[in-house]
Amino acid sequence: MKVVSLLPAGTEIVAALGALDELVGVTHECDHPETVAARPRVTSSAVAAGGQAAGAVDAEVRALSAAGTSLFSLDERLIAALRPDVVLTQALCDVCAVSETDVRALAARLAPAPRVVTLSGTTLDGVLADVERVAAALGRRAEGEALLDELGSRIRRVHETLKAARAPRPRVAVIEWTDPVYAAGHWVPEMVRRAGGIDALAQPGEHSVPRTVEQVAAADPEILIFAPCGYDVGRATAAGRETLANPAWRWAAGHEAWAVDANAYVSRPGPRLVDGIELFAGLMHPALFGVPDERRAVKI
Repeated sequence: MKVVSLLPAGTEIVAALGALDELVGVTHECDHPETVAARPRVTSSAVAAGGQAAGAVDAEVRALSAAGTSLFSLDERLIAALRPDVVLTQALCDVCAVSETDVRALAARLAPAPRVVTLSGTTLDGVLADVERVAAALGRRAEGEALLDELGSRIRRVHETLKAARAPRPRVAVIEWTDPVYAAGHWVPEMVRRAGGIDALAQPGEHSVPRTVEQVAAADPEILIFAPCGYDVGRATAAGRETLANPAWRWAAGHEAWAVDANAYVSRPGPRLVDGIELFAGLMHPALFGVPDERRAVKI
């Protein structure tokens, strides 16, 4: 079987299922595991890559959307040459990856037409269901069950540790974008809860939504986690420090604040969200889980 993955989370699911040998094409953003670097890249982005301030990125995305310009392009000729049996796509966010509509239209033009498998989980359970869906499409149900058992065991281990310690639950605000400020939604509030906290800004499954700085302050978070979508820990740290230096955030002085590798552990709806839960648990309860490595999280 030959698989083309049109989102990084799909690529990571394929890898976690032990099916990397079947992966023949990936996106320009796929970077985990490192071996996918050798796969053909079948997408590109209309948004300038790297280096731009958060506000500039937001403005560019809004301008392209207002003009009706797709944020991503598909290399149809290359995809056709790869002759995939399965194409993995998503129906969650047109800003994060190629739209499902564009993918289905392309698939219909190919001969033979590949099976399109759509990942659409907006909650942690939904993401785990997507893992099961991909496993079934790849004929790897046994591997999927083993992976889900392992992920579930790790989540339960965090819960049991918190329960045994009767750990208090701090109020947490996870910032998914800094200019404008967005509160992280979808699966992130569940990650906070399973890691032993209370999400002060969002509810499980809801879309990430903009918040004013005043709303963030009024939510009275004890811990701020800066996890800008797609940012590694270095870029997240820079964005968090710049944000906290703004006079509008003076109220946050003295609050515990962290920057995390959102690209690896928060933004992508795949198996590494469980790594993200363990990471969050370390931020909130270091005495129980240990302080995270600075390659994953930095205190700011």
